[in-house]
Amino acid sequence: MTNNDVFRRLKYAFNYNPEKIILLFGHVGITTTREEVSVWLEKDTEEKENLSLSDEQFANFLNGMIIDNRGKKDNQIPVAEKELDNNIVFRKLRIALNLKDTDILALLQLAGLNFGKSELSAFFRKPGHQHYRNCQDQVLRNFLNGLFLKNNPNPQK
Repeated sequence: MTNNDVFRRLKYAFNYNPEKIILLFGHVGITTTREEVSVWLEKDTEEKENLSLSDEQFANFLNGMIIDNRGKKDNQIPVAEKELDNNIVFRKLRIALNLKDTDILALLQLAGLNFGKSELSAFFRKPGHQHYRNCQDQVLRNFLNGLFLKNNPNPQK
């Protein structure tokens, strides 16, 4: 999944308006405009590849979500990662939303994906750990769908 795709799904899951998104970036000291936000929210096209949300920009957005929901840790702004993968995105969302394993499993089940607790914990281990597992796009997509369904119980079709 691209950063823009996850960004769009989070926007719809939490009904974020552009002002809220700008505020989330502001929590980490990043200034952005409505125009930038609207470009990032557009569907991906080949000619707009250079306008995609970079890993560092998306990490800043996720850090902004963490600060917005949980506050600053030790009054410090977290440093954004230069490279993201699904495991890091999943971990940041887990922190931002203060989710426990059972909450995540319930969201996955809501989206139609049955998962075990040990399978889930493998995503949150450190790379190199013998039980570490890469989070596939399907798992992250289902988690985001579960978030959407939880926050929008009667979505319009």
